[in-house]
Amino acid sequence: MADFPLARQPQGASGVVALADGTFYWGEGFGAEGEGVGELCFNTAMTGYQEVMTDPSYTAQIITFTTAHVGNVGANPEDIEAQNPQAVGCVVANRVTDPSNHRAVQRFDAWLAGWGRIGVAGVDTRALTRRIRLGGAPNAVIAHRRDGRFDLAALVARARAWSGLSGLDLAREVTTRQSYRWSEGPWVPGLGYTRPAVPEDAPHVVAIDYGIKRAILRQLVGAGARVTVVPATATIGEVMAHAPDGLFLSNGPGDPAATGAYAVPVIRAWLATGKPLFGICLGHQMLALAVGAKTVKMHQGHRGANHPVKRLADGKVEITSMNHGFAVEASTLPASARETHVSLFDGSNCGLELIDRPAFSVQHHPEASPGPQDSLGLFRRFVAMMRAR
Repeated sequence: MADFPLARQPQGASGVVALADGTFYWGEGFGAEGEGVGELCFNTAMTGYQEVMTDPSYTAQIITFTTAHVGNVGANPEDIEAQNPQAVGCVVANRVTDPSNHRAVQRFDAWLAGWGRIGVAGVDTRALTRRIRLGGAPNAVIAHRRDGRFDLAALVARARAWSGLSGLDLAREVTTRQSYRWSEGPWVPGLGYTRPAVPEDAPHVVAIDYGIKRAILRQLVGAGARVTVVPATATIGEVMAHAPDGLFLSNGPGDPAATGAYAVPVIRAWLATGKPLFGICLGHQMLALAVGAKTVKMHQGHRGANHPVKRLADGKVEITSMNHGFAVEASTLPASARETHVSLFDGSNCGLELIDRPAFSVQHHPEASPGPQDSLGLFRRFVAMMRAR
């Protein structure tokens, strides 16, 4: 017997989101049939649902899209950040419609089904977002069955049994298994993704893949760097074997403290070389941990393409793309580091730089995809630092 009142299932409902506290959100299932467990979050971007679903930082998460229309631009093989979708599934307000975009090659729901990902439509996403804002990001199970038959008690039990993201090292799961060179540049209208002619004597950056987005690699190439990608577990010897001029720390999923167990020693060894370092998102948190700061699990996290960030050096505000559920505690930064950016939503830390080393990092995503490109100049800054060395 369940220790919570079993909800009355609406007639015709073929999809459900079951929270660990026994709350159910019903709708119409789409994409693949089945069920998946993860942390339920919300994303406020109005575009780029393919990029969001394929961002490795969303591993083990169920995404509630707050925008009203998801699926209307269809799906294509270019707007992806990894080989396959990483999020468990998604929750949307309205039924997925036929695409109306010249770049679409298939419907969004068909694309999800092909990758084994689940969607639930017709949910009151405003109410669900409010629930997350007030109560924090809960463990949940998303399920889709065409016949509408669900074991509700089992769904809640699975949500309760899941460990959650705290203490979870997911970078090891999503990282590349071997090193490789990357030469593709940014997308250009009418041309697609370009391959800029980067000379062999251009600055060489080694990017540690904790769950890297392709858009980041493209922007590094677009800024004039040669790029080699290495696994999250690469040792400092394996990094240095590529004779890099700079080190890049990528975005990625999971608890930074767990990933830091093997990442921090590598970063500290790199900092001792005096060569430039740039980190984004999880990479920002890795740099903070490497200099002795702490990270903390956020109440609801920051996810979307419309997050205002204040640049402390001159007071300018940048509208940014974000995706993180952990944050650096600015009060724990050592004297050798200074805070460079803060969120105007909640004042949380969004950037730092070292005073005694050529190293900096940001919590937000300057490559966007999706989102604004206000912070795109950070890639050029990093490449310029490598050239100066």
